[in-house]
Amino acid sequence: MLIEGVFAAVTTPFYPDERVYYRKLEANAARYSRSQLAGMVVLGSTGEAPALDDAETRDVLRTAAEAAAAEKVLIAGVNRESLRAVIELAETAARFQYDAVLVRTPTYYSTQMTPSVVANYFRAVADRSPLPVVLYNIPRCVPYQIPVEMVAELAHHPNIIAIKDSSGSLERIKGIVDATRGVAKRTVTVTPVFEAVTTRMMNSVVTLPATFVSAGDLAVGPAFAAAPPSAPLKTRTKEVGFQVLTGSASIILPSLEAGASGAILGFGACAPEACYEVYFAWKDRDPKLAAERQERIAKPNQRITAELGIAAVKYACDFNGYYGGYPRQPLLPLTVEQKAEVESLLTEIRN
Repeated sequence: MLIEGVFAAVTTPFYPDERVYYRKLEANAARYSRSQLAGMVVLGSTGEAPALDDAETRDVLRTAAEAAAAEKVLIAGVNRESLRAVIELAETAARFQYDAVLVRTPTYYSTQMTPSVVANYFRAVADRSPLPVVLYNIPRCVPYQIPVEMVAELAHHPNIIAIKDSSGSLERIKGIVDATRGVAKRTVTVTPVFEAVTTRMMNSVVTLPATFVSAGDLAVGPAFAAAPPSAPLKTRTKEVGFQVLTGSASIILPSLEAGASGAILGFGACAPEACYEVYFAWKDRDPKLAAERQERIAKPNQRITAELGIAAVKYACDFNGYYGGYPRQPLLPLTVEQKAEVESLLTEIRN
């Protein structure tokens, strides 16, 4: 699976009484689908995944998949505290035609998460997951940082295809890129313009116009209803190595320059176009514009996503035309002063 470009780590909307607001999730997914984003991560950290029960988790995954455009890559956060529960969610994501799963280190028994335990866990998930695995390193939420050496080792597993690194460290991004450079390349299916071909694209039925049958032909014998043939999806293949994606919008450009394939961003939930503009300018080989676009979002990203957190990302979504709403408790909404600060930070970053 090609995991390349900019992905939004989408929020999970709630009613004021904290029920999941599925219609707003549908609206957000549909709007992201009209953007230049490569895809979406559903139920990552920005999606408040730990605050949802199993039934809500399944319904959120289903709702987002049904609302998203077929050409958008969908990655499902499937994190639980046991291997068995993670695999069950991965199987659910596969039924909803997701393209990959995002998997972090378990957290509750943090003192027992030794390197051998963690490596064995990720291998076991990859062995049994019906979908490709994207490793998730997020040390500010998980009291364990996956060592670069372990990433390099796990990258050789045929079902571990990428890592989202949310450490915020450019040196670590460079280290992972260098350490995984020797991993055997995989052949992936892409479109004629080398964009990802998703599971939903492969499974969608594109019908050709129905064949006209004249009255004379009908008079000759019995008529049988037949489904019109499907138009083939035009594809080609591409060789890709282990894919490294940054989780920080503040270092998109230097990460790309260091060899990263893209970014999965909480800031992309509230400012997707601004994040994509960095990637597009880099892809278009315009370093000056790319640097300008990177500088424009660095400070807002740091303050909104890294410091103020989920409530600020959600308020920024509201401010920028998406539905954010309040976070689920124990997280609290922003104060009036904090809302004013977020609005000020986003003044030049409107969709």
